[in-house]
Amino acid sequence: MTTPRKRIWGWWAFDWANQPYNTLLLTFIFAPYFASAVASDPVTGQALWGWMLAISGLLIAVAAPVMGAIADSSGNRRSWLLLWSALYALGAASLWFAVPNADPVTIALVLLAFAIGLVGLEFGIVFTNATLPDLGTREDLGQISGTGWALGYVGGLVSLVVMLLFLAENDQGVTLIGLSPLLGLDADAREGTRFVGPFTAIWYAIFVIPFFLWVPIKSASARATGAVRRGLSELRDSLRALPGRRSLFAYLGASLLYRDALNGIYAFGGIYAAGVLGWSIVQIGVFGILAAAVGAVACWLAGKLDTRFGPKPVIIGCVVLLMAVCVIIVGTDRSMAVFLPVADGSSLPDITFYICGALIGAGGGSLQSASRTMMVRQADPARMTEGFGLYALSGKALAFLAPASVALVTTLTDSQRLGVTPLIVLFMAGLVLLILVDPEGEPEFRCAPS
Repeated sequence: MTTPRKRIWGWWAFDWANQPYNTLLLTFIFAPYFASAVASDPVTGQALWGWMLAISGLLIAVAAPVMGAIADSSGNRRSWLLLWSALYALGAASLWFAVPNADPVTIALVLLAFAIGLVGLEFGIVFTNATLPDLGTREDLGQISGTGWALGYVGGLVSLVVMLLFLAENDQGVTLIGLSPLLGLDADAREGTRFVGPFTAIWYAIFVIPFFLWVPIKSASARATGAVRRGLSELRDSLRALPGRRSLFAYLGASLLYRDALNGIYAFGGIYAAGVLGWSIVQIGVFGILAAAVGAVACWLAGKLDTRFGPKPVIIGCVVLLMAVCVIIVGTDRSMAVFLPVADGSSLPDITFYICGALIGAGGGSLQSASRTMMVRQADPARMTEGFGLYALSGKALAFLAPASVALVTTLTDSQRLGVTPLIVLFMAGLVLLILVDPEGEPEFRCAPS
């Protein structure tokens, strides 16, 4: 028999299993490798990456609430989660084919593969987040969510350390500790770095097993017959009622903006460091280790603050912090640090960016952890998967906005540094909408989770 504690550990296992897609692929290893080595030049790579994220984000935004509504109506979450897991693994593993200086067809296929894996990741998160209310009381959820996100960061950190020590090669063809890539991988063909895709797929396939074994993910009372029609009908009713639910509506709008900006930082942080500061993949990996280590501790502490004071103060503090980080990044390149000129060869820009990495790790993970517990407070307990589908919609409905605006400003100014400025505006707009959010949620939904 699965105990309540075992169910929580199984749920935490999903955070541990899926984090490398964000840590290794989206942020610290594959994205900067794509921009600096696969694409023709870093500016073109940043623009292509931005458009890929925009298009895939739009697809996720349209489909996530529909999938959530169908899952709530049919109860067959296990089959859906197996499908999303397969897409995750297939997309990640296919990144092996991202050879240096690739031709346009290969580049297009690599971007498609990444988008497929990203769809699997995001839809899987929708379904697993919906099981959070079943793990404890309303008061416990902040700590459960924060600890899960902290363990996810630790998983990302461990996977990143393995990649840097034994697989990802620098410009001299050796890893961080001076070894040739393991498994006989060819450093000249960048096979050590390219192995990040299959490595991520294998990691997920192994560590997601406790989730499927220990977490109940199917409702016995749901009726499968007519689930699609019933789910779409109930989703339509929920969308029609949404403007009348002031707090929920404001929260979805706020999270739409600030999470889009956060995803922009994750997507372009490593690319920025490679193109503007000239960092190698190994240097970016060290940056990632710092971010993940600080982030793990911060998420655990944020979970305690969430439990003590509620998620809203945690969210506001994190948004302010990340907005400040973006300002610092815009004011830092090889010639200056925080808008102050530096001498040629100064290490101050590097030190400044490492500090920004630690702050991004602390603020980003804590923000996402508190945001999902806030969504539990705002959503209808009887339609939780649909609620997290709407939450995914709010995170992806304008998911093209951050990457597209970064891509557009980068293209217009021919500057990676100035291309980051739209993220500041998105954070600020999200902060304004948070004023309208009731931290206790809609009155009719204020009941403890079962």
